[in-house]
Amino acid sequence: MKYAVIDIGSNSVRLMVSDGKATLYKKLSVTRLGAGRDNEGNLSLESQEKSLSAISDFVKEAQRERVDKVFAFATAAVRNAPNGREFVLKVRKACGFDVDVLSGEKEAELGILGALDGDDGGIIDVGGASTEIGVVKNGKIIYLHSLPIGAVALTEAFGQNAEEIKKYVKETVKLYGSVPKAEFYAIGGSATTVAAVDLKLKDYDPNIIDGHKLKRENLLKITELLNHKTPQERENICGVEKRRADIIHSGAIILSEIVDYLDISQITVSESDNAEGYLTYAVENL
Repeated sequence: MKYAVIDIGSNSVRLMVSDGKATLYKKLSVTRLGAGRDNEGNLSLESQEKSLSAISDFVKEAQRERVDKVFAFATAAVRNAPNGREFVLKVRKACGFDVDVLSGEKEAELGILGALDGDDGGIIDVGGASTEIGVVKNGKIIYLHSLPIGAVALTEAFGQNAEEIKKYVKETVKLYGSVPKAEFYAIGGSATTVAAVDLKLKDYDPNIIDGHKLKRENLLKITELLNHKTPQERENICGVEKRRADIIHSGAIILSEIVDYLDISQITVSESDNAEGYLTYAVENL
């Protein structure tokens, strides 16, 4: 069996194609579904159209790949928006399938499933509009918590003002409360981008990124570097993609503040994330 998973996030729409045993490849289209919301928090028409176009393109690609089943899920941008349900109906009308809108806790569960693959440990998933922490011990989930902080949302709120972002995140992460000790894995675009900077990668290579041990001191140095650059200047830093240059400072701040809060010396960056986790979950529940 061949599967496609479409992840409709706050920053991007992603496609993962799998043979059911391993991920064959992933693609990403930055659509910023979580950006440009009105005063009530509704998704903008522009971001909806961009996202619908990306989803449609990925469905066509899945058809060319002759996948047997397409799964789609959405995260914080859709679940938090008053018109999120309307967007889901638009996707159904355009593409012919339902989108599973995940809760923050379910998102964390799937991140655990994808990154840990049955092992004990913890995950930190910095997204566009939310950030999840989850911990597994003795094969059981003992901690799950999602907070509404993300790279897109914070950049929307504070722009490039790193000091204000840092101040806000430092207070907000306290809401995670008492997080059990674990070996933590970081997933999501902010973590993989910081890892690419740490590795000084000119060309992004998921095989090099996956399993990279990101030391706390290096994370803090990279965060400071990003904070003191404009988005245009960040594009010249090895490892930073142009399409993420305007929000990576926010993502790096979230990650570094969580690492500080948890008082851990390093995190392992994982390419396997909630897309792999969702596929495992969906196939088991067919």
